[in-house]
Amino acid sequence: MKTKEVVVIGAGVVGLTTAITIQEKGGYNVTIIAETWPNDAKTVKYTSFWAGAAHGCYRGPDEKLRKVREDTFKVMWELSAPGGPAEGCFNRTTVHGFYYDGLGQYADNMPNLKQIPESELRMGAKAGYSFRSYIIDPPIYLNYLLSRFIASGGHIVRGTVQHISQVIEGGVGIWVNGKPSVAPETLVICNGLGAKTLGGVEDAEVYPNRGQNVIIHAPWVGDAMMLTSPEPNVDTYIFPRRNGDVVLGTVRVPYDWYPVARPETTTQILERCLALCPELAPPEIRAQRAPTIDDLRPLIVEVTCGLRPMRVGGIRMEVNWIDGRENGSRIPMLLNYGYGPSGYEPSWASAQAVLGMLEEALSNGRG
Repeated sequence: MKTKEVVVIGAGVVGLTTAITIQEKGGYNVTIIAETWPNDAKTVKYTSFWAGAAHGCYRGPDEKLRKVREDTFKVMWELSAPGGPAEGCFNRTTVHGFYYDGLGQYADNMPNLKQIPESELRMGAKAGYSFRSYIIDPPIYLNYLLSRFIASGGHIVRGTVQHISQVIEGGVGIWVNGKPSVAPETLVICNGLGAKTLGGVEDAEVYPNRGQNVIIHAPWVGDAMMLTSPEPNVDTYIFPRRNGDVVLGTVRVPYDWYPVARPETTTQILERCLALCPELAPPEIRAQRAPTIDDLRPLIVEVTCGLRPMRVGGIRMEVNWIDGRENGSRIPMLLNYGYGPSGYEPSWASAQAVLGMLEEALSNGRG
């Protein structure tokens, strides 16, 4: 029986999914330490909460990334199935993806994938796909993950880790009762932007990519839509959630730390989304005249802002060996962060990869 102590730092979607996988499939004793949790008051510090959170159609040439996304899709498709264990966290729907740069030769084999006829393209797009996918409701899904982790025997600790040495020397006990506890035999770092300032990691390549979304209540909207843009800092999407709310987005502004919504950005998002999808306006208005963004403003539930945890060079997934509590001992520290806007899409497969790295590290016994 495996009884090794593993500490995961970070409780976003990557941290929670990684902790669940290690706990359920690896059989380790896992504790998550995090400053912010899914059921806390909303804060810009907790990026996973603000995600649009849909699984789109990958069109790039990176086969490794494609495989990770496909494997995660299979897990979430099962979770979202009618009667599935997390059905209420998802809205299965048809997604219409429109692209200014053509379809490309690498498009995913998504369920019911079809090319959109040229006559049905919108907003000057050159090509498009429709396919079946799901929209995730992050506040519900993140709490599902947290509950699942606890139910499988995991432990959670609220605490701010300033340096990894605090965890190594004091264990989780110093945040629980102020006294040292069992030393962890593995650390897993999944704290996104926090990796930039976490002592012992201090990854200078980590930076924020600011996003902003508008959430409206429009239960008459059934299908999702996405539109790429020739502008690198702009994407347009319409993601209907299960409860009738619709997420409208977004902007992608690198190195922007501003923590609240900008009104002018809200207006731009409403304009782009209404142009792409006039069906956002109430049916009774569309029956009488062309809708305007003023018809959408009364529907606004919330305007959100999040700082995506980007990293120069992309995802950092590796093992570093660090000094343990005992003199001369060494323990593995696994790094798993830098997912930017795509934490949900590769989450389950990347967590499985981290478990494999952990098992290999412990079996090699370099410590």
